[in-house]
Amino acid sequence: MTFNQAIRTCFRKYVTFSGRASRPEYWYFVLFIVIWSVLAAIIDWQFFSTVTRIEAEGASATLATSPQPVGSIVALIVFLPHLAVAWRRMHDTGRSGFFVLLPLILMASAFAVLIFGIGTAGLFAHGGGLDLFFTRATALILIPTLIVLTISPLLVLWWLARPGQPGPNAYGPNPSEVSQ
Repeated sequence: MTFNQAIRTCFRKYVTFSGRASRPEYWYFVLFIVIWSVLAAIIDWQFFSTVTRIEAEGASATLATSPQPVGSIVALIVFLPHLAVAWRRMHDTGRSGFFVLLPLILMASAFAVLIFGIGTAGLFAHGGGLDLFFTRATALILIPTLIVLTISPLLVLWWLARPGQPGPNAYGPNPSEVSQ
């Protein structure tokens, strides 16, 4: 599959979460996203950035800000096709597409543990040691969660880079073996 074929396929299957996607289809689309994101960032920086010079007490600093409208539009356009092709890529490796969402689910879980633990500790702030218990319990749960959260994107990336299963699997025929 060529670069152009991969882009056309991904946009043609904009929200198709069934079937399988080959490695070239996925990685060419990732390359497409990177190229367009860089171009959007350059356009945003060139046309939409504002530069402010701040001077106070003999020191000066320059602050450049940008609302990034072009980058936001590019991100909105490629979000669903990227999710769909990653989902299909996971199918090609024989895994459920939900594994693409694993880092996001773990991030939400870590955030929930942190908020729940701190909130619960705050309820017992004057309760004679229970606040310390909930703070330590939160740390004991949060530290392994953060370790797993650090490893999970690498694991998903490794799965996305693995070769697809030869022959048909539960998600359909191998896209590399099917004639286009």
